[in-house]
Amino acid sequence: MARVADTLHASSWAAAYLTRHPQLLDELLDSDALAGAPDWNGFRGRLAARLDAADGQIEAQMDVLRREHHAETFRILLQDLQGMLTVEQIADRLSDLADVMLEVTLQAVWRQLATRHAEQPRFAVIAYGKLGGKELGYASDLDIIFLYEDEHERAPDVYAAYARRLITWLTSHTAAGTLFDVDTRLRPNGEAGLLVTSFEGFRRYQQREGDNTAWVWEHQALTRARFCAGDAEIGAHFESLRDEILRQPRDAATLRGEIAAMRHKVADGHPNPSGLFDLKHDRGGMVDIEFTVQYLVLLHSHDHPALTRNAGNIALLRTAGELGLIDATLAREVGDAYRVFRARQHQLRLDGQVHARVAPAVVAQQAEHVRTLWQAVFGEPVAAGAR
Repeated sequence: MARVADTLHASSWAAAYLTRHPQLLDELLDSDALAGAPDWNGFRGRLAARLDAADGQIEAQMDVLRREHHAETFRILLQDLQGMLTVEQIADRLSDLADVMLEVTLQAVWRQLATRHAEQPRFAVIAYGKLGGKELGYASDLDIIFLYEDEHERAPDVYAAYARRLITWLTSHTAAGTLFDVDTRLRPNGEAGLLVTSFEGFRRYQQREGDNTAWVWEHQALTRARFCAGDAEIGAHFESLRDEILRQPRDAATLRGEIAAMRHKVADGHPNPSGLFDLKHDRGGMVDIEFTVQYLVLLHSHDHPALTRNAGNIALLRTAGELGLIDATLAREVGDAYRVFRARQHQLRLDGQVHARVAPAVVAQQAEHVRTLWQAVFGEPVAAGAR
């Protein structure tokens, strides 16, 4: 009861999560589970065994996935509330958990697919956004796309049906609740494009071969994309292609103009009339840091391959500073600012806040460091309070 009271008191988000999933009260009795690090291989094996035990019972399998995901998420949350984990560790664990859920669900759905034409699918899930950068939060969407490499004549139709079924398994609301919200708009041509893309078609699109080609913002998105589940060979091909695309030579002035224009467009799409500082979207916030890092990666990876690592914004800023591409002290200060912004955003989410906004004075120094770096990189001053 003391643990229940502590949990309800510590976070309104945790209280709401526990209210939606009261079976998680049992987790509060397991002291060993609350103290240890996750064993993902063991978790994957136990989850697969439980799905096998319910083979042929689709709704029961979907409930198993949800209950196991909720329980593991709650264990991470409890360690978080006890101050045992950093924001980076929380995001890593939630991202690793999502990878496992995707892998196990892929296998279960393939076995249920009546139109399958092979024992194992030649199909991979590629993560973008927060999942791709291993910055997942408790309620984050999964930004994913689907690739396949298969010459079978029915492959396009089979894998399209497979992807649709997979999304249904991930997003449906069952008696056990929901699993994930899924966003597939980062696939080639966005919502107008095919749900599943052959690897060769994806390669041509990203390499800008032909009339239908990727935009700069799609190459920006690649800076924190990664293979996360499915066929490992396709995953390796994707990682090699990603590296090749990021290392292409680019004209600095053209790239700078396109990324700055996109940044203004994003800012216009997230107005903030509150008088508070939006940690993510206001100028001097997290999006400015992310766009700056993406610019540095796209411009300098041709000469400095170390920048192609999907190592996170803080590590990439440090690398850029060590390479002399930006001031090393400023790189460290902006990296620290990003860590502060993420920690405050995380706490506000736990407190049940819809928007991650704080009084401007609270993060004035951090925001000024970010604006200084933006001006140094883009030659474009950003005034305090600018949107």
